[in-house]
Amino acid sequence: MGIAMFIVSRSSKVIPTVVIVSVVLAFTKALDEKYGDYTYTEFQEPDRDRLLYGTFPENFTWAAATAAYQIEGAWDEDGKGESIWDTFTHEPGHIYMGHTGDVACDSYHKIDEDVALLKKLNVTHYRFSISWTRLFPDGMSKKVNENGLKYYERLVDALIAANIEPMVTLYHWDLPQSIQDVGGWENDFVAVYFNAYAEMCFMKLGDRVKLWITFNEPAVVAGGYEGGMKAPGFKNQGSSVYRVTHNMLRAHALAWHTYDKSYREAQGGKVGITLNSDWVVPATDSEEDKQAVERFLQFQFGRFAHPIIHGDYPEVMKKQVLEKSHEQGLSSSRLPSFNDDEINLIKGTADFLGVNHYTTRYIAHQVAELMPPSLSGDQDLKGWHDEKWPKCGVGWLRPVPWGIRQLLKWVKAEYGDIPIYVTENGIAEVSEDTPTLNDTWRIQYYTAYINEVLKAYKLDDVDIRGYTAWSLMDNFEWADGYKSRFGLYYVDFNDPNRPRKPKASTEIFSQIVRNNGFPEKKADTKFSSSLRSTLSLFFP
Repeated sequence: MGIAMFIVSRSSKVIPTVVIVSVVLAFTKALDEKYGDYTYTEFQEPDRDRLLYGTFPENFTWAAATAAYQIEGAWDEDGKGESIWDTFTHEPGHIYMGHTGDVACDSYHKIDEDVALLKKLNVTHYRFSISWTRLFPDGMSKKVNENGLKYYERLVDALIAANIEPMVTLYHWDLPQSIQDVGGWENDFVAVYFNAYAEMCFMKLGDRVKLWITFNEPAVVAGGYEGGMKAPGFKNQGSSVYRVTHNMLRAHALAWHTYDKSYREAQGGKVGITLNSDWVVPATDSEEDKQAVERFLQFQFGRFAHPIIHGDYPEVMKKQVLEKSHEQGLSSSRLPSFNDDEINLIKGTADFLGVNHYTTRYIAHQVAELMPPSLSGDQDLKGWHDEKWPKCGVGWLRPVPWGIRQLLKWVKAEYGDIPIYVTENGIAEVSEDTPTLNDTWRIQYYTAYINEVLKAYKLDDVDIRGYTAWSLMDNFEWADGYKSRFGLYYVDFNDPNRPRKPKASTEIFSQIVRNNGFPEKKADTKFSSSLRSTLSLFFP
């Protein structure tokens, strides 16, 4: 039936570990016979796609990631306030089958269990986020909710006791609803409120947390004010998205300076930001399509990275929005300008960049309709996937391993040798009821993508400091609810106890971590130049 059909097959039973091992070994044998030194039949250009053997530096960070709203549950317990995602999911029509994060994975009550899962993966770090409303129920008061603080202190202490370091995201999309009620990220004062929240986290946890991420994917946050698909679910036209961008940059910078001035010397940590982007390829060799690719990358990634590294928005973005604004009858640009004080505040406020990446697309130049104004319309382009590329359980994600290497090279070219952490990377299947523990497609994805990150480090001299799998466990995947599953561990959302079960990919991922990559030789293992040998070592 062919390897592609084998990869997308779905198991409907809970599979014992010994059977998982047998399945994976059979899969690797099939890979060896059909693929040789490659992980995907669709990608077999020798100079680009052949597996590279080697390891990452000794202090490389290996992590798995989650986010507060997606796993914690306990949405109104122990004094927690309401967030925009609580509000958004409780309103009908936004989320698949009316799913909510009210219980999610119930991680609020499962610290020890979740830490045990991490230990089995051999990771050095756990990337999780703090719920702003669990610490400050209304988001604006100066009085911390002690119950919420104790939860995060217990989590951090449990991680450290397990020899796992916390990597903490301060904002993973769950703005306090009380702040949204006064304008949310469009309100200039939100930066002040965020800074006060961030300082409390530094003050209470910074003696144990050494890696801080201010924002996860601020481009997605801004999209919640225009696209309508994510909280707060607005469909404003062409201006809110830029005001939100502006205020998140100010908030990030204020928090960075607070840490730098008051906590860095004593605590010795680092503060960065996580940005997301697809890699994009021009559809043709035309200059128009090449320029469209550059516009996409600058609007998506450069919109935040450029002000932080270089002090202003990308020139192509400023030019494009100004011209569109004039054509739409406005006297000035919909994109705010930075004054001198803001430039001085924002420029240079990243100790590292986090990069979230999942897939690659083709891009072509296409002039957008002038009205209504929008972020997407400002870019004058269209994007799509090649139908020959591999598929997975969600339509927006096609595995294209070499895309992550190209994106990392582009970030280095644009922003120099700033340290980079891959803070999310992963693949989904769709399963609402039955365990899908035989996730051979995830084994394939992680093997290929991590190897491409290794190439960026070894061959392209990109300063890669770490790799993070998304995600530790199946969780609430925003508009998809619990339908889309990215987890290394399966979670049964029909069981009130939310039991976790390891998927086959946990074995492969944990061994890549243990080996710190893909070593050519190892005393107790045998390697050949085939992928079968590379993966078979994980089942000695």
